[in-house]
Amino acid sequence: MERTTFPLDLLTAQTRATAAYQALAVPRPVHTAALRRALIRWESAVHYHPYWSCPRPAGGRADLRLAARAELARRAREETAA
Repeated sequence: MERTTFPLDLLTAQTRATAAYQALAVPRPVHTAALRRALIRWESAVHYHPYWSCPRPAGGRADLRLAARAELARRAREETAA
């Protein structure tokens, strides 16, 4: 398992934002208003997180998104294996 340097709450917020985005991306999504609100809430939590207050290396947000996608893929594999 790959370790990241991101705080757990930041990674969790990005993972939830990615999950909400993926749920909205399917054809004819259900509960779109709730999904949009969730997406805005989690994206705001990521954007305004204190982690970004000091200078970070370029590509930090992209690395965070990749880590969140990897986390979602790991969860999906665990669900299918169970």
